[in-house]
Amino acid sequence: MTEDREPTAAEIEAWQREELFIPADETTVGTYPRISNMSAGFIYNGIIRPEQPETPEYVTIPMKSSSVELDVAVSRWNMLWESAQFRRRFFDSDELPGKLGELAELGDVNLLLVPRTATRYFEYAPLLHLLSRRTLEHFGLPLLRMGQWPFLIERANIDKYLPHDFERRLSRAWAWEVWPHLNSGSGLRAFSEDDPIRLLAHNLDFWVPPVTSIIQGILREFPEVDKGVLPGPVPLIDGGFLEGAVTGNPRMGGDIWCGEREAADVLKQTVNEGDSTGRLREILDAVRSNRLEDDFSDRWSYAREDFERKLYNKRAKVSVRFVELTDTIPVQGPESEVLGNMVTNDFLALLDEQQRQVVILLNSGWTKQKEIAERLGYANHSPISKRLTDIRKTAEKFFGE
Repeated sequence: MTEDREPTAAEIEAWQREELFIPADETTVGTYPRISNMSAGFIYNGIIRPEQPETPEYVTIPMKSSSVELDVAVSRWNMLWESAQFRRRFFDSDELPGKLGELAELGDVNLLLVPRTATRYFEYAPLLHLLSRRTLEHFGLPLLRMGQWPFLIERANIDKYLPHDFERRLSRAWAWEVWPHLNSGSGLRAFSEDDPIRLLAHNLDFWVPPVTSIIQGILREFPEVDKGVLPGPVPLIDGGFLEGAVTGNPRMGGDIWCGEREAADVLKQTVNEGDSTGRLREILDAVRSNRLEDDFSDRWSYAREDFERKLYNKRAKVSVRFVELTDTIPVQGPESEVLGNMVTNDFLALLDEQQRQVVILLNSGWTKQKEIAERLGYANHSPISKRLTDIRKTAEKFFGE
């Protein structure tokens, strides 16, 4: 190629692919997957460190046809991740172009910026770069080179090179990896597609906050770059000081994780972190305590066996007692049911009219046989006692099936 010739579209695409993707033979369990951070010390001599950093939020902005000015501003903004909600204070009011300037006007908010893409790769990049080569290949996901957190610059139009159903593939791959930490003993396919825990495992948006928290926790353990900055109050132009913040040196950059062992450890930490950011354990316990038969697939599993054993053992030992149902409406519609208390409409259909009257009165608070007898016009409680005996037999047969 001569110096006068412009590269062809095919040549440009080949270069971009080489920059984005890593050949399978270059991946090893000790070096892949990998994600790294670049220190703010390359640009800044000092930072503002909040005493209580706010939880970051990812904000997507259009950057496909952005200017170099915006690209540089976004990189500088994200490098200040440790300054959290105070990062806007590093920029003059007219220094931030376009949407970034509008976001800065919102005040002290902790925003991480990523390009707006159809695949949402940049929002989910930390999750993707936790997955092993084996999992990526199993779900038809490409082997991308080292990830970068937070986002600094888009090297190519990533949407062009990722599968059109990238988000769905990543959702399935992530659920596959995270499932053993959520439901050990029974595989993912043992449960129906509508099972709440299975849906949670696939929900990428649920997992982004905890993995981000773990990443920041790892980076906060990195040593500081010696810029000669001592911790102290942050002076303001008006002569005051920024409340809730101190000055400090930027931290060094480097690998956040590298290799399958480190990635697996971070994934485990992410699940644990989900307990604090999304009350994960409470959700799991609530779902497991209220399992339905529809939550399981047709596959056998220990979880299904345990569920059915408890269910059928409970039914086999059913005893029928009449109790008052408080705060309920005695007249039930044709489709309504009272589960776990006294009766269902399917059961009522097995009773004759006089037996149903007895049940309805019991449901309405008439708990003494003498009172029910008087209500129905009998001279004594003997007919009611006989009907209750018949109802019990019917109920034992119905609920014992």
